[in-house]
Amino acid sequence: MQERVLKIPELILIAGTRVALGAGVGLLIGDRLGRDVRKGAGWALLTVGALTTIPILLDVLSKPHQVRIRKAA
Repeated sequence: MQERVLKIPELILIAGTRVALGAGVGLLIGDRLGRDVRKGAGWALLTVGALTTIPILLDVLSKPHQVRIRKAA
């Protein structure tokens, strides 16, 4: 397995995009708000979450991975 080192701000940014995606999907399938409001907010959050994931993913994958050798116990 490859390991990459992430800084705290990068980790928070990744978590934020996951939250936006999840909230968007939740609004799209929920029924507590009006249909138009829910649909607009859901699609907006889903789009923002998905589009911001792409550059973050590319940044994480471009980082050099660390190889750790574990000794057998």
